[in-house]
Amino acid sequence: QRLRPATYWAVLRPDGHLYGECPDQGVVITKDGDTATYKASGLGTSTGQGSAVSFRGAAYFQTTSQKLARLNEVALVYEWDVDEHGNARWQLWAWT
Repeated sequence: QRLRPATYWAVLRPDGHLYGECPDQGVVITKDGDTATYKASGLGTSTGQGSAVSFRGAAYFQTTSQKLARLNEVALVYEWDVDEHGNARWQLWAWT
């Protein structure tokens, strides 16, 4: 599965943590061409390595694809980590 670029904004909270959202703009496309959109929000911190950040949160998907239909029924919790070189890793787990 491939993630298309999405807008994810974040603000610094008074306690030094980040709160961020992807406001219903994310898109996932499978190799077969099935698509799903998502919105996500989470809390994060700077890891102290340049612009590297680490977020934890929840994502909600919406799709009309039969293959991806289960995504309409679950919340997904995630870890989103970006290193100092801009390399990102997004891990998702279904929370049923």
